[in-house]
Amino acid sequence: MADYMVRATAADAQLRAFSCTTRELVEQAKCAHNTSPVATAALGRLLSAGCMMGSMLKGEDDLLTLQISGDGPMGGLTVTADAKGRVKGYVNEPGVILPANAAGKLDVGGAIGHGTLRVIKDMGLKDPYVGQTVLQTGEIAEDLTAYFAASEQVPSSVGLGILMNRDNTVRQAGGFIIQLMPFAEDAVIDRLEENLGKVSSVTSLLDAGNTPEQLLEILLEGLKPEFTDTKPLQFYCNCSKERVEKALISIGRAEIEDMIEDGKDIEVNCHFCNRHYIFTVEELQAIRQKATR
Repeated sequence: MADYMVRATAADAQLRAFSCTTRELVEQAKCAHNTSPVATAALGRLLSAGCMMGSMLKGEDDLLTLQISGDGPMGGLTVTADAKGRVKGYVNEPGVILPANAAGKLDVGGAIGHGTLRVIKDMGLKDPYVGQTVLQTGEIAEDLTAYFAASEQVPSSVGLGILMNRDNTVRQAGGFIIQLMPFAEDAVIDRLEENLGKVSSVTSLLDAGNTPEQLLEILLEGLKPEFTDTKPLQFYCNCSKERVEKALISIGRAEIEDMIEDGKDIEVNCHFCNRHYIFTVEELQAIRQKATR
């Protein structure tokens, strides 16, 4: 199943909902960063959330950034998404290894630890919108649920999951976000809570063969879901050698001259996709001419 997400409303627009399957893009991110199973689970959850939250942006050029900073061995992670279904991200310590948690599952909360979640929306204004909350569990879904309630005053239910194979490939990945509109009736809320209580995990539903549409049909049973949009998703990074060159120019001529004096090629890595760019001494000399002092 190719990666995609769906958007829906339910109960006469008293609810809005999003659901996605992201196995391919999470596998691509895992391979790009050589992440351990627990790091893959953490990054995959945040990538899935980024896909759905990115679709909430209004403008085509708007950007969403999700940043988690923690005191655990993983350190933190960053994901950036846009409204076109494109997402990228990285983990500070991709090789972290931890034993399973008490439930026998990958210990994402233990790897992240205590810290903060920041949500940054760059909508082309003078200053971006920044919302920040304290991590509740470090398991990401619960932390985003708390963020929506505290920073955006939108009661929400967030479910995210990554299921790994024994060979460290991604078996299933995806999630959902369901949000209550201000005029949601008590009967609708009660039915939603009842439905959510019947679901054990996102990955169990995906592994049973359910599509994002079927996932929402289960979660919104009895609430008459109406699907409004379908969007393909991809792990996408817009880095290029030209963009890296511009970054080198911005650091100033003095630092570029120090690199040239070393007499060696330099290698620059992109944090988001781990792509490597080599600049020869001759190329650095040309870049120096474009740099200001």
